[in-house]
Amino acid sequence: MIARRRFGRTGHASSCVLFGGEALRGATPERAAHALDLAAAHGVNHVDTAPLYGESEALIGDWLAGRRDVFVATKTLGRTYLEARLDLERSLERLRLDAVDLWQMHKLDEDEWEVAMGPEGAIEAFVEARDQGLARFLGVTAHGAAAPRVLRRSLEAFDFDAVLVPYSFPMTRAPGYAAEVGALLDECARRDVAVQTIKAIARGPWRGPPTRNPWYEPLEDQADIDDAVHWVLARPEVFLNAVGDVDLLPRVLDAAERAGLAADRALLEARLGRLALEPLVAR
Repeated sequence: MIARRRFGRTGHASSCVLFGGEALRGATPERAAHALDLAAAHGVNHVDTAPLYGESEALIGDWLAGRRDVFVATKTLGRTYLEARLDLERSLERLRLDAVDLWQMHKLDEDEWEVAMGPEGAIEAFVEARDQGLARFLGVTAHGAAAPRVLRRSLEAFDFDAVLVPYSFPMTRAPGYAAEVGALLDECARRDVAVQTIKAIARGPWRGPPTRNPWYEPLEDQADIDDAVHWVLARPEVFLNAVGDVDLLPRVLDAAERAGLAADRALLEARLGRLALEPLVAR
């Protein structure tokens, strides 16, 4: 079974791998239920989704019916109070829930930061949702090379409970990224903020027509996926959002079951370094 870790100040014992709802984009109800059942069989008890992921919320809502043992997170791209509030109401309806465990600002970037965090911005809907019991905890996510900087700025402005950031071996080889993400991890540890990571098994941007669901080209070989997953999970304070592809999901789950804190990161880096991986600095 996949090991569990304390999800920051929420206190929830979450599986160290979270089910990423993007994997359900375009999936049939049967295929979605199979993927979620498989994750649960491996011990995954934390699901992360978003309105952006097609019918993912509704598919997860169908699967959740009658379950009370799953930590549920969703997001909003809304940057104003009204946009975010309407998103939350629709998400709760699709998920068939009275409240979510974690509600997050999705893909916040520097250009939209002032709107989202300012007067009549999404942050006001977030505080209201928490006060009204519609969201137990609040988070913020960011993508691309500027993500650690955006997330640190967000934590300085508001006491979020969780962040989500790109974190992988090749990302830490991008100029300046290792220092930026290191500073973010230190700040989150100081604040007891949960850290979710994405893009662990990315090989790099697609070099030809995409043949998988993710916007990036993923690793395919089980041994390579093992190394990439183990490298991330060797950090005991982070969580790994599983790949956005139902066909690759079993390989990530299998790798996670064999992950341990005693991983030799130098050896993993040597093997990963031979794969000519490219950091994802966009999106």
